[in-house]
Amino acid sequence: MTTTSKVSWTHQYIHANGIQFHYVTEGSGPLMLLLHGFPECWYSWRHQISQFSKNYKVVAIDMRGYGKTDRPKGKKNYTIDVLVEDVKGLVAALGYKKCVLVGHDWGAIVAWYAAMNSESCVDSYVEKLIVMNVPHPQCYMDNLNFNQVLRSWYIWMFQLPVLPELYLKSNDFKWITNQFKSAVNPEAFSETDFNAYKDNAAQPGALTAMINYYRNLPAEMMKREIRPIIQVPTLMLWGEKDQYTSKNSIRGTEKYVKNLELKFLPDCSHWTQQDCPKEVNQHMHEFLV
Repeated sequence: MTTTSKVSWTHQYIHANGIQFHYVTEGSGPLMLLLHGFPECWYSWRHQISQFSKNYKVVAIDMRGYGKTDRPKGKKNYTIDVLVEDVKGLVAALGYKKCVLVGHDWGAIVAWYAAMNSESCVDSYVEKLIVMNVPHPQCYMDNLNFNQVLRSWYIWMFQLPVLPELYLKSNDFKWITNQFKSAVNPEAFSETDFNAYKDNAAQPGALTAMINYYRNLPAEMMKREIRPIIQVPTLMLWGEKDQYTSKNSIRGTEKYVKNLELKFLPDCSHWTQQDCPKEVNQHMHEFLV
């Protein structure tokens, strides 16, 4: 993968939940675990790793199937339950009992479920939660409408076999790199950044693993069981120029999150922490004090 890593960043590997994870880390102290989205990798947190390493051991992982992390075959290995167990296993494998859990896009989906699941434990492993541009899963379903279905067209395309992989691979992974061009800040992504994500998607088996997250999603979305109210302090950051998920989808979040701070970023796209890193870092700092 073509990236520009800082000297102070360390690339390491660790086993958790039956597979080997690659991660980038800096700092010491309490654990801050960063979960990226689709079609990204640990590199999406390049503006946050050093910023928070002064007070935390910051760990930005390649989620299962991405980057240099293992890619087990079969969509059964990419269900929400498995992904949540990854988080729980990583916290323990890194030698911690708790973490500040930060997620964007798919990482935010997993973070929501991890916070919900850990609420039922005597010792919650999520101490604070920060999510970006993905609504609480139940809130998403409560507010689902035709407009949102249209915005999420790719989810339904990803249910097909083989075709999505061929489509994403075509024209030198043009669809992948084009997604980041929706950023509001014209300087948010460089050619180096585009190449990092293209190289990530080009790894053998990576596209199928990444799309398998989505192939499990409809079944997860249809589950209507009552889930526990999230009790841990939660910060939601929302880029208002998100082309994939409407602002309407977060209406009523306070019903499912007891201790919620919601901050809107008016001139920010879906790529929250990369499009507006200065504002994101400031909101995170204020929340974590």
